[in-house]
Amino acid sequence: MGKTFLKWAGGKRWFVNREYQRFPEAYNRYIEPFLGGGAVYFYLEPHEAILSDINSELINTYIAVRDDIELVYRNLRKHARNHSREYFYQVRDRNTRTMATSAARMIYLNKSCFNGIYRVNKQGKFNVPYGTTEEIIFDHDNFVKISKVLHNAQILCQDFELTIDMAQEGDFIFCDPPYAVINEERRFVGYNADVFSWQDQIRLANALTRAKNRNVKIIMTNVAHANVRTLYENAEGFTFDTLQRQCFISGSSDGRKAYQELIVSANI
Repeated sequence: MGKTFLKWAGGKRWFVNREYQRFPEAYNRYIEPFLGGGAVYFYLEPHEAILSDINSELINTYIAVRDDIELVYRNLRKHARNHSREYFYQVRDRNTRTMATSAARMIYLNKSCFNGIYRVNKQGKFNVPYGTTEEIIFDHDNFVKISKVLHNAQILCQDFELTIDMAQEGDFIFCDPPYAVINEERRFVGYNADVFSWQDQIRLANALTRAKNRNVKIIMTNVAHANVRTLYENAEGFTFDTLQRQCFISGSSDGRKAYQELIVSANI
């Protein structure tokens, strides 16, 4: 399939298009601890998966799309009919009561907000402004296909370390953490109210090292910062590669410069 239904900061559609040959041909379960837009999952369509994220709104959206797509889509059609700048802000400020209406709200805001960014303030409220799209269209057939693919997945709202520790020999972890590291203050990191800290990077490296030692297949993408690389060089068995790519998240041209991305692999 390869088609996601959410646009996500740091999304991996570009990785799927350019680097698909890196994925292992055979593995048991697919495991992704930072789900985001799920580009790799929808490309691979694995027969069994564990998908997780700490963002409860995101995870609830995936569960609703998997388990109640027709009700979600009914709400999406309503949003599409009423779409306007004024309506966008009404929906953005609105509280929802069910998983289906919450999922439709998130998908609609993601589709119609500026740059498709998910960002919340310190109170956990979505605060991205209106975009420039005058007409919103949601493809029913595509959502039905997405729902079917998600039926192969266990979808969990939990910390990445718990998810990585679930991986067993022969499983495949694809890991794409938020890029919050030293000297990267200007890069977009507002995935959730809590920023991914340097201590989290250390916890991640330790969890992936344990998984490597259990013969789990691993691909991790991260910013190619020397301090990040050192975390994995200290553990034997990881291989490294770097790629140059463009950042399109920033609102200014200065923030959209090319940067180096680090690819860390094990047991592939």
